[in-house]
Amino acid sequence: MPDQNQEETPATPPQISDDQSTPREPAENAQPPQPPRQEQQPVRQQQPRERRFRPQEQRRPRHQGHRPQESQQHRGGPNELSVVIPVFNEEQSLRELYENIRSALSRIGRYEILFVDDGSTDGSVRVMQELRGRDRRVKIIRFRRNFGKSAALSVGFANAGGDIIVTMDADLQDDPDEIPGLVNEIKKGFDLVSGWKKKRRDPISKTIPSRFFNFVTSLITGIRIHDFNCGLKAYRKEVAKEVRIYGELHRYIPVLAHGLGYKIGEVPVRHHPRKYGRTKFGAGRFWKGFLDLVTVLFTTRYMQRPLHLFGFWGLVFFLAGLGIDLYLAYLKYFHGMSLTNRPLFAGGILLIIVGIQFVSIGLMGELITKTRSQPEREYSIREIWK
Repeated sequence: MPDQNQEETPATPPQISDDQSTPREPAENAQPPQPPRQEQQPVRQQQPRERRFRPQEQRRPRHQGHRPQESQQHRGGPNELSVVIPVFNEEQSLRELYENIRSALSRIGRYEILFVDDGSTDGSVRVMQELRGRDRRVKIIRFRRNFGKSAALSVGFANAGGDIIVTMDADLQDDPDEIPGLVNEIKKGFDLVSGWKKKRRDPISKTIPSRFFNFVTSLITGIRIHDFNCGLKAYRKEVAKEVRIYGELHRYIPVLAHGLGYKIGEVPVRHHPRKYGRTKFGAGRFWKGFLDLVTVLFTTRYMQRPLHLFGFWGLVFFLAGLGIDLYLAYLKYFHGMSLTNRPLFAGGILLIIVGIQFVSIGLMGELITKTRSQPEREYSIREIWK
């Protein structure tokens, strides 16, 4: 019996081993599907996670990058200014002007002050370099010689980086405290806002001709503002970049901008008496201003269609002369009236010739406008400090 038990006992282990071996085979057979199950489970968990986290990862950089863009636009967009100041021999007023601008713009975020030296012969350049050493927001552009205010404004507009550009004179007569008011008008929807020196602090030799000039300009152009030549103006960047000024056309920037379709506004501003030096404009500005007005009217209305102007008056003169001569020819051939003592006949011939010349000038103008290239700049820059 014990032997049988011993025999059974060893028999049981192989059965157990067989039982263990039999499950091993299915276990081995089961192991291949188990790894995929284990792999499928994390894959199933990772796929929704990737789908959930990828949009978040995409949102985060956009969200984190969008906020500073908004703040930059708020700080450097409509509130970012470029103050363009033409300078010609204003050494005594520059330091005070800088301090006034700095005080006025302390609440307007980012800004820059761009001095354009129009060939100064005093110590203006030295003072500007001193101000730049104190404040990197001060930038300097120097001309090789005096080219005029229009050239200074033109190069200032080209190098200004602000979304709103403010121009003012360097003689302390324009008040920098008026700049925030001009900027607010730009934010309301105007493209160009001109200051109105309602109470002008100048001698009568300047105020009366200026009022007459502004009245005539407003009447002819149809722009209802009181002061076209005020140096204190605010522009949207696209206006300053698109308006092309040269010669003495800085007086008519509102007219040029209006001709391009921009919205013009006006704000009364304070005007101070001149504190240092003397005015840089003499009596010649009056007849120059009249000729510039003719130039502006032609360039804004008939620059692309000169034949409409010259052709119209050419036809008027031609038809008038032709009518006169036909009438005199009728009197001669049907009534026997002599024309030897009638100078009106020569006048009619003269009108016909003038009419033909006007039409010819209009046609030549059309050819020029179709073939002209962009004119070269009329100033020379010596150096730029940015």
